[in-house]
Amino acid sequence: MRPNRLREIWASGGAAVNGWLAIPNGFSAETMAHQGWDTLTIDMQHGVVDYQAMVSMLQAISTTATVPVVRVPWLEPGVIMKTLDAGAYGVICPMVNTREDAQKLVAYTHYAPRGTRSFGPVRALLYGGADYPAHANDTIVTFAMIETAQALDNLDAIMGVEGLDAVYIGPSDLSLSLGCRPVFDGLDPKAQQAVDHILERAKAHGIMAGIHNGAPESALARIAAGFQFVTVSSDARLMAAGAQQLLQAMRAGAPASGPAPASDSY
Repeated sequence: MRPNRLREIWASGGAAVNGWLAIPNGFSAETMAHQGWDTLTIDMQHGVVDYQAMVSMLQAISTTATVPVVRVPWLEPGVIMKTLDAGAYGVICPMVNTREDAQKLVAYTHYAPRGTRSFGPVRALLYGGADYPAHANDTIVTFAMIETAQALDNLDAIMGVEGLDAVYIGPSDLSLSLGCRPVFDGLDPKAQQAVDHILERAKAHGIMAGIHNGAPESALARIAAGFQFVTVSSDARLMAAGAQQLLQAMRAGAPASGPAPASDSY
């Protein structure tokens, strides 16, 4: 079976830099994958990516060594299993709030006897190889999102579930749940304390911790703190930022004479 480079990065003590895909398009996913991200996560929870778009995006990522990860819409067995059958090598599941939630997630992402995943790895065989069924349980990476006050209360119970590989912090939802501003970086003190606590407990349980970031400086600081999976921005945000920077540069270099461009167009 094709190795999971994410597991290899972790085994070497490194941290994976993850890109985020919100645009439902194979070409944009392929373009992102060719930039050298360690992993790329297709976001099916928020935004406009549906299942068919996800499949084309997984196929596009497959043209590179980048590891394909999917954030599924919810803790629902059907979509999780279909996502794995399509060739995802990692699953990030939102709103895992209890030990029972974590147990269900592990069950849905593992074949028997470790879980209840139904057999039918249609595209996963093409991506992973003919021996995929024998090694999938040890290759796929399962992330539980920790993003509520309830999850914080049940943190050790969640992290103690056998077969859970990692937790992933959604800073905005976690902040909202704690009565703080919903931001990625520069968290309010209460939310930052929660993030520090999650990281500390993940280390104690021997599982990996990931987190979403807005800026590379925040991601680097969090790697230094011990996070081993950091997301930076998203394809849509990067495209908008790049376009804005280009337009600002062009406007700044426009000749002094002649009509000034309109504020909302060039």
